[in-house]
Amino acid sequence: MFEGGELRLVFLALMEAEPRHGYDLIREIETRTGGAYAPSPGIVYPTLSLLEEIGQIEARAPEGAKRQFALTEAGKAFLDEHRRDAETALARLDAIGQRARPLDAGPIARAMQNLKTALGQRLAGEPDKKTLFEIADLIDEAARKIERL
Repeated sequence: MFEGGELRLVFLALMEAEPRHGYDLIREIETRTGGAYAPSPGIVYPTLSLLEEIGQIEARAPEGAKRQFALTEAGKAFLDEHRRDAETALARLDAIGQRARPLDAGPIARAMQNLKTALGQRLAGEPDKKTLFEIADLIDEAARKIERL
């Protein structure tokens, strides 16, 4: 999902507005991608530790059992130097989220339910092979027409 150093930049950019804890960062990335991606705690917490060790973030008073982190001046300066890369990474997350959003496919869902019902009724009992092939041909024909749209 991220190239070298991009996850650190994303974390810094997300912490710019307000201090955050690890789970909050995971949840924010998952939300931005529409649920398509969430970094694992095994990636998030070591990255936060690294950012803290190199002085770009600092721990704040815990929120319950969770330590919150905020940008330091060094973190703000680093983010400013790499703002374009951070914005590109965030934009990529948002683009994934746009693609992951479900379409309003109500009419299609209704039509598929109608097909399912019709097939269930027609195939009840023991249909002959000729009928099975005719139904398969109709479904294949519909698929071909949809592909050509």
